[in-house]
Amino acid sequence: MIKIEKKIAVGILGATGSVGQKFIQLLSAHPWFEINELVASDRSAGKKYHEAVNWVQDTALPPAIADKTVLDSKASLKSRILFSALDAGIAESIEKQLAAKGHIVISNARNHRFHPQVPLLIPEVNPDHLQAIFTQHFGDGHIITNPNCSTTGLVLALKPLHQRFGVRKVQVVTMQALSGAGFPGVSSLQIMDNIIPHIKNEEAKMETEPLKLLGSWNGQEFVHATMLISASCNRVPVIDGHLESVSVELEKSAGADELIAAWEEFKALPQSLQLPSAPRQVIHYFTEPYFPQPRLHRNLEGGMAVSVGRLRPCPILDYKFHVLSHNTIRGAAGGAILNAELLLAQLGEKLGLL
Repeated sequence: MIKIEKKIAVGILGATGSVGQKFIQLLSAHPWFEINELVASDRSAGKKYHEAVNWVQDTALPPAIADKTVLDSKASLKSRILFSALDAGIAESIEKQLAAKGHIVISNARNHRFHPQVPLLIPEVNPDHLQAIFTQHFGDGHIITNPNCSTTGLVLALKPLHQRFGVRKVQVVTMQALSGAGFPGVSSLQIMDNIIPHIKNEEAKMETEPLKLLGSWNGQEFVHATMLISASCNRVPVIDGHLESVSVELEKSAGADELIAAWEEFKALPQSLQLPSAPRQVIHYFTEPYFPQPRLHRNLEGGMAVSVGRLRPCPILDYKFHVLSHNTIRGAAGGAILNAELLLAQLGEKLGLL
């Protein structure tokens, strides 16, 4: 683990929203980062944070954050690293403007995920993609993105299989938590006693984002993986935790015990670097037939681990199994924080952050 002599000041864009709140919750006691600036909409700017926010997290609002004054995006920000929880409707232009001013924007928004020089990053999956930031033309700053919350759990489960056996085809059906829709999100009259079999743009994200994540960076461009993915996405009445039913066709034949070993033995750069937010065990495999379950397993390793279970033969493809991940932690704020930790550990000195 790298040693940080003094905590690095960071800012949060979209700080009053549900993902912005999760950033605050996860960063409030972080060993490397210190929240310095909170940015939100014009209607919140100038207010104390506790006056502007409807705090919906399961821990108390930290007093030091509660009394900070909210800034607008046009303010002159001092923090080099900015975590973006901005809505996609406004994120693109604001993130570009801030990068042009020299900030490193680590974004949870979808807008730049397929930019030809912007890494779409999961540190255990494609850490080498970080090098792409040195080809960017955003001015003196950089933009790094993390994938969609439903993509994250899927790709973390696929990575060990693709690494050992190759993955040719994927069929995935999701059961996605309410918190993925933000706050106030889906109305109670829509979701109670119900499942909504459509989430706008979600299936397209799941069918394309893994190809960039599981592809390669050749020094000039991203070369996407060639697997085929079919996704069907559903909103279900669960607060946190996306559960996904996955079927895969492998390039090399393998026994079920080999797949389980690939998951259980999987470790990557964040684990060897001992990054603060990295789970010690990336993937937890369960043999119990009723596992994984959102209520029981979403918070494993602080919400940063992925749970897999119910591995069995698939009569159409090769194998099928279930994957669970915490959508607002591993799939959003926690994933972005881990991206920042990797950036600091790998490129901190080169970027003048250390």
